[in-house]
Amino acid sequence: MTELWRLSATDLAGRIRRREVSAREAAAAALARLEAVNPRINAVIAHDPAETLAAADAVDAAIARGDDPGPLGGVPITVKVNLDQAGWATTNGLRIQADAVAGHDSPVLANLRKAGAVVVGRTNTPAFSLRWFTRNSLHGATRNPRDPGLTPGGSSGGAAAAVAAGIGALAHGTDIGGSIRYPAYACGVHGLRPTIGRVPAWNQTGPDRFIGAQLMAVSGPIARTIADLRLGLQAMSAADARDPWWTPAPLEGPAYPKRAAFCIAPEGMPVAPEVAAALRDAAKRLEAAGWTVEEVAALPPLAETAQLQALLWLAETRRGGGTAFAREADPDALAVYGYMERLCPEPDLNAFQDALQRRVGLLREWLMFLERYPVAMMPVSGALPFRDHADIESFEGFQRILAAQLPQVGLPLLSLPGLAVSTGLVGGVPVGVQLVGGRYREDILLAAAEAIEAGGTPPSPIDPA
Repeated sequence: MTELWRLSATDLAGRIRRREVSAREAAAAALARLEAVNPRINAVIAHDPAETLAAADAVDAAIARGDDPGPLGGVPITVKVNLDQAGWATTNGLRIQADAVAGHDSPVLANLRKAGAVVVGRTNTPAFSLRWFTRNSLHGATRNPRDPGLTPGGSSGGAAAAVAAGIGALAHGTDIGGSIRYPAYACGVHGLRPTIGRVPAWNQTGPDRFIGAQLMAVSGPIARTIADLRLGLQAMSAADARDPWWTPAPLEGPAYPKRAAFCIAPEGMPVAPEVAAALRDAAKRLEAAGWTVEEVAALPPLAETAQLQALLWLAETRRGGGTAFAREADPDALAVYGYMERLCPEPDLNAFQDALQRRVGLLREWLMFLERYPVAMMPVSGALPFRDHADIESFEGFQRILAAQLPQVGLPLLSLPGLAVSTGLVGGVPVGVQLVGGRYREDILLAAAEAIEAGGTPPSPIDPA
């Protein structure tokens, strides 16, 4: 019999519903896997086996009563440590938040629990959830289970590393500048950044975010299969009045033409040959599945959107955030924050308002493009996954990394959905592509991703190197 921790969320939920296995057995298998491999990767930084098994027992009891256990009934999951979980500290990788214990679950987690998911642990993030690498002074560093010399990505590096290594079938992540999409790419799994308002989110342990983050920050699923992303999105996106941005958009939209555009090097960004090859391979997979695929020389603006994204995000962080960075004194965070400040001068009120006004025009250009091509395919990153912690070695090195990450940073300002699809391995190094679609059309992205996935993906879960 296949070990339970190897199963997809979709497969496992079906087996538990049919009583072929119990939720307790699934939870025990996930906990055993955590104990076996987490010391090598430090993906999960806090967990309580007794709490996990009690939640699994509740699912088994519901099934025994004849109740519906929910679409994720009994499926082990992880949640990121920047998300409120009742009784646990929402540290966000910070010593200064080590005592920020949540009194209530965030809407995201509340929805996952309503769907029957069983939390097996809380996953690591860099300090302030800032980097595309995962290390902090409170919880330490997370290592990529495929190669400890590579970044596991960030900021949801713990989430992606956990799901790639079989610690849970589904992981919660957050994304304001690639923090779901890049860790999925780096660890060789899949990650979905939903449309703003699709998944309700709010942390009672902190103040409401400023407007930049309100427009850009989302929660979404990371998984080993596209079907599991679909299931995770369904569970996460239920209504919750605590998030005024939540939008009652259907998960399945109207019919659409199966037409996609792909661009190898948006705005002339540097792109490694292996990444270009992955894009062309993914285009062939789409065509084999009946899609019309066209290579285009250019996409609507990404560099300008990335610049405005940084302006709005840093404008928020500068309002007191600099003090928090100084108090935390995390060397990685201080270095990256300093680099970003050098690249983005502080705006005055007019520049801030100009950025918000320009956002509408940029979004219009993208929506018109996506009317013609319901899927836009581009790199997740212009480079294969970076050597771990390469971003803090020099300002020039950080600039090179930022240039490679253009397709991630350019997307959040537009509030559009993006999906990182793992397509294979280059030797032992993961590679993949990013799909972008119209507002609330995650269904189109998932359909295209399933066609790409069917062409072959890296085997996972894996034993950490």
